[in-house]
Amino acid sequence: MDEQNKKEQSNKTPSKMARLAWPKAKYGLVLAILIIIVVNIIYYKDFFLSFF
Repeated sequence: MDEQNKKEQSNKTPSKMARLAWPKAKYGLVLAILIIIVVNIIYYKDFFLSFF
């Protein structure tokens, strides 16, 4: 009985984190890729404009 109680407690979300709205992982991945692309476009803007 004691083992089962420990397993249940270890899988619960901490109370402070439970109140936050966590986004889905796929949205975070898409957002990270978009941020990387936008930053690179801004950083290498002169390189990209030299093609036109």
